[in-house]
Amino acid sequence: MSAPDFVVAIPARYAASRLPGKPLRLIGGEPMVLHVARRALAAGAREVWVATDDTRIADTLQGSGVQVAMTSAAHQSGTDRLAECSRIAGWDDDTIVVNLQGDEPFAPADGIACVARTVADSGAGIATLAAPIGDIETLLDPNAVKVVLADSGDALYFSRAPVPWPRDAFATHASETKRDAMPEGRWLRHIGIYGYRASALRAFAALPAGTLERTESLEQLRALEAGWRIAVNLAPSPFPPGVDTPEDLERAERRYQKRERTRT
Repeated sequence: MSAPDFVVAIPARYAASRLPGKPLRLIGGEPMVLHVARRALAAGAREVWVATDDTRIADTLQGSGVQVAMTSAAHQSGTDRLAECSRIAGWDDDTIVVNLQGDEPFAPADGIACVARTVADSGAGIATLAAPIGDIETLLDPNAVKVVLADSGDALYFSRAPVPWPRDAFATHASETKRDAMPEGRWLRHIGIYGYRASALRAFAALPAGTLERTESLEQLRALEAGWRIAVNLAPSPFPPGVDTPEDLERAERRYQKRERTRT
């Protein structure tokens, strides 16, 4: 099934704490942000915008076919930056905007298109993706965000905790061997790609952070606490890990080189 008409916006901040200058770090001799933009174009996006506060990133993208929105350096999150980008770009309220993180150089094109299609099909202002969890390490990892769904496919809750909590398998009197085993059930890991109607993107950025968001440090909980719908679909392809650290960058380079060897 083809994706609806959509745009992709990529927040790109130069001053990342763990990997300064991250959007301009090279993979295969080219800036990471350019790799991300190409994934968006491969997904069929009508327009690809990079929202940045640094002229070095803007200069790098000249002649690439990617449009650049110079945004405020004061933004606290990528969502805030994209809300400003939406105003600069002049998108109407019904435009479907996919927020693709600038550290996802191998984001699968079908996953980008899927989140856009989920916005269109669900009628929700926000949509995102998830994937099944198949190992106990991921289930218990607080860096792997879990999502619980209603029968409708909308998100009920996102958490860093292993929700739903398997009471009997993880009972306090359970043995450590039982805790090390993957319990029976279905758990979903949230994948941090979002689709919005442009009107919802702007309204979401204007909402104050809620108690749940501050407690779990998960921005998407702001929408749920405000009573908004977030539609969730299963990712059609695996999303490789993003690039946050120098070690991640080395792995990304190895992945790129391996992919290039298989093409020749």
